[in-house]
Amino acid sequence: MEHVGSYEFVKSFVGLLSLMNPLGAIPILLGFCDGKPDRLCKRIPYRTAVAIFVILIVSIWFGDAILKLFGISIEAFQAGGGVLILLMAIHMLEARQTPMKQTDEETKELSEKEIESMMSVAVVPLAIPLMAGPGTISFSIVQGNHLADVPGGRLILSILVLALAVSAWFALYMAEPIGKKLGDTGLNIVKRLMGMVLAAIGVQMIAHGLVKLMPGLAG
Repeated sequence: MEHVGSYEFVKSFVGLLSLMNPLGAIPILLGFCDGKPDRLCKRIPYRTAVAIFVILIVSIWFGDAILKLFGISIEAFQAGGGVLILLMAIHMLEARQTPMKQTDEETKELSEKEIESMMSVAVVPLAIPLMAGPGTISFSIVQGNHLADVPGGRLILSILVLALAVSAWFALYMAEPIGKKLGDTGLNIVKRLMGMVLAAIGVQMIAHGLVKLMPGLAG
């Protein structure tokens, strides 16, 4: 059982890290922060990391119960999340610059209440559905249940989630120097590449969810 538990912990860490893909969120953060005040953008990575940690911890410990309470299946969650991710991917493929920019004077006049309102991007879409989306949540629920019989299994998995949240914070915190290194052209290339990856993930999630919901579609 101990050997199985160790393997599952490694599998959980690698799987969650791959699903989260913190580097893939950098172009989105930089696009949002273009023309935004520094005091806003410096808070986003921390709040995103906290949101990821809370979402995955709740998924590990209470995921099954919550889904059953609302009568929601993982398959339906995947199909709906896939649609949202696909829409985000289309936006990234067009490599649009954010249409909302402020002048220096407007930036200085932003109130703390307005800053807090704009901070919502830290949770949606950066935390969910981008890094802690349906796939990540589903995987967390499955692994949490699978490791429930291993002594301290869910607790150790929770510690791994904390490490992953810290890695997400670091990647987003370093977004600006990475952006300066790549430049606008490099960022647009990365954004389009990540858009292609997200489009594929979105289509796959939609297809997987619909096939599970409607087995007749599988042929």
